[in-house]
Amino acid sequence: MKRNAIIGAMIVAAALAACKKQEKVEEAPVVAAPVPVTAPDPANAGKVPAAELTDEQREMAKKQALLAYGVMEDKYINDTRAQWATEAKASSVFGDQEGKTPADSNLAKNAVGPSDGNAWTNNHIDQGFDWLEATFATPVNATEVRLVLPSGQGVEAINKVELQDTDGKWNTVWEGVSDVKKDDRGNRTWFVKTFGKTSYKAKAVKVTYANNLQHDYKVIDAVQLVGDK
Repeated sequence: MKRNAIIGAMIVAAALAACKKQEKVEEAPVVAAPVPVTAPDPANAGKVPAAELTDEQREMAKKQALLAYGVMEDKYINDTRAQWATEAKASSVFGDQEGKTPADSNLAKNAVGPSDGNAWTNNHIDQGFDWLEATFATPVNATEVRLVLPSGQGVEAINKVELQDTDGKWNTVWEGVSDVKKDDRGNRTWFVKTFGKTSYKAKAVKVTYANNLQHDYKVIDAVQLVGDK
């Protein structure tokens, strides 16, 4: 009888120990999963905030920008698919007033040929619309129009580019609000519009300004038409 009591006590003790062990397992704290570390953006690798650049680094950045501008401009000027305008006329000329002849330095003919610093200047600062029409020697299936603007003056006011086909019909290839800003890297700003190759042969380009979009006189030094003969 005594032996049975001892065995019974042992069984109860074992059962109690097992319960306490189970409680410890259930009460074990849950370890949170590690927070993933975001990989650094490769685009910003090696970049230094402008405020932290040294004078030497700023000068090097300036030269790199000038070099990029020179490479871009050289590509445009020597493009074998591009041609410069041979004739030009405009809706207005600076100084064109009743009884007064505008100076030659502002006439539309200054937009003929390669960029040379001479430019057409319109006669309105912020009123109405003005346009320059440039004609080319060889009609082409066009893909791009490029304008050279001294100092970028008036570039934000350009609102339409049209091409005239060999039948005399005008076709709009772009219309809207210009997103081109003055290019501070050089003395000229290139306004470039690229589009799908035209099915017709283009012989002329017409550029229209909404004068109130930029409060200034509008100027064009040269016009390029790019395309395949």
